[in-house]
Amino acid sequence: MREVVLDTETTGLYYDKGDRLIEIGAIELINHIPTGNTFHSYLNPLINRQMSSEAFRVHGLTTEFLSNKPLFSEIVENLLTFLGSSKLIIHNAKFDIGFLNHELQLLETSNQSVYERLPYKEISYDTVIDTLEIAKNLYPGKSVSLDSLCIKFGINNKRKGKHGALIDSEILSEVYLELSGGKQPGFEFASAGLKNKDVTQDSLRNKKFIRRNPLNVTRLSEEEIRLHSEFISKIERNFWN
Repeated sequence: MREVVLDTETTGLYYDKGDRLIEIGAIELINHIPTGNTFHSYLNPLINRQMSSEAFRVHGLTTEFLSNKPLFSEIVENLLTFLGSSKLIIHNAKFDIGFLNHELQLLETSNQSVYERLPYKEISYDTVIDTLEIAKNLYPGKSVSLDSLCIKFGINNKRKGKHGALIDSEILSEVYLELSGGKQPGFEFASAGLKNKDVTQDSLRNKKFIRRNPLNVTRLSEEEIRLHSEFISKIERNFWN
């Protein structure tokens, strides 16, 4: 089973107010295990202003640093090829998918030739597993930010450098594994209620277990039975007689 853990960094919180993508990171999982295959790119947001102080505190990226980075139109085909038709693992998916789909829509007018070549023109929420929603259902009323979940699961989130899309994807892959049952690949998120088909089937199999060679008294020799009886007879008020 192939899945892709994805994270983005942006210039702000609202794509409909002019904020843009500036970094995309993604990690491939096979059966919940990272393969080492990744996608990563910084992006030139084409904005004529300094990065907001709030955004800079999160990712540490400046407009100067990003000024010579590729445009979204230059990396989008490689990105969608990497994502393919796999399930996407995202924390707070509405945010990331909103920005990605906005960038895809902008291509329709800004770069028609690239837009027409895309394998798909929109990322569907049907392909997404939102770890934020899973955590909300598992821990109602608790903080379920990525940092809070790292603390809960004992995951090191203080890695080298500022929060970046690829680093956060790596951290999220570990959080996802814990939300999936912790070191037990095979859980399936059939709904927000986290139905685990594999565990349920295993439990049913265990309940129906029938020993291939039933236990019987012939497993003991006559001498063993005699010695056991003698031992019991010497115990006062024993519970066997």
